[in-house]
Amino acid sequence: MTTSQRIVSFLPSATEIACALGLEDALLGITHECDYPPEVKTKPVVVRNVLPIEKMSQSEIDRAVAERMRAGLSLYQIDEQLLHELAPDLILTQDLCQVCAPSGNEVSQVLKSLPKTPQVLWMTPRNVGEIFDNVRDLGAATDRTKEAEKLVDDCKTRIEALSRKTAAAASRPRVFCMEWLDPVYASGHWVPELVAMAGGVDEVGREGGESVRVSWDEVVAWAPEVLVIMPCGFNLQQTMTQISSVFGPEGSRAGDSRFFDLPAVRNDRVYAVDANSYFARPGPRVVEGAELLAQLIHPELFDSDLSGVAIRVSIRR
Repeated sequence: MTTSQRIVSFLPSATEIACALGLEDALLGITHECDYPPEVKTKPVVVRNVLPIEKMSQSEIDRAVAERMRAGLSLYQIDEQLLHELAPDLILTQDLCQVCAPSGNEVSQVLKSLPKTPQVLWMTPRNVGEIFDNVRDLGAATDRTKEAEKLVDDCKTRIEALSRKTAAAASRPRVFCMEWLDPVYASGHWVPELVAMAGGVDEVGREGGESVRVSWDEVVAWAPEVLVIMPCGFNLQQTMTQISSVFGPEGSRAGDSRFFDLPAVRNDRVYAVDANSYFARPGPRVVEGAELLAQLIHPELFDSDLSGVAIRVSIRR
């Protein structure tokens, strides 16, 4: 099945969903962060990051983002000329997080410059159910309803199988998903829900809410037995680099020395994961994220190869 629609994505997760629904040929423009499936990387880039985050530390990124937010400045630059040339019928974007992609007013301003006003599909999920709703919404907007329902059904089947398996575990360990290292942020939105599916509990995270900065007192009081380091927007290699720069021998040792006394740190149950692929983007691969967390939280239930998706990290004083 083909579509005559001309689609531009301002959001990596929307790009993934569109391709999963067979809309790759209709997708004419993407963001600089869109890298999955790999074939999309050849498409024209309509949205780029303003900040050179590849060259910045976690604390530098945090300060720069906060400064731009206070000044009312965007973190993204939209190539309006290219967008004009692509003349999209449908733009996929979000209004959930100003840090994740162009949102709200900046999208509305860009639309005013186009010769014809495209349909805008706002994809703003706060939990796994709403991610599936977004899949259905895109399916309905592109005559891919059947494909969308099949994708959602497949995801739900995997989640149900995972939940049955983890229900057999003897305990539900305390987990802390660290979405930023310096300063420390707890996870939000769908991530605590993924932890629950995986047979753990993360009461520091804000299920359905925004990822927020937390104090070391909160982390120490929670005493996580499993610590999963998943800085938003970072792949596994980038995450390892950040861990070294913050907690390594020559690192900044951000925060509090009590970090090294956490049960997860003492017992070598600290893991780095590919947040970009499996946790930060609200698309079908969050199901793989839940499956990955289950393997980290309950290794006794699984016999899986984690190479390339997770690394056990040994951190010492």
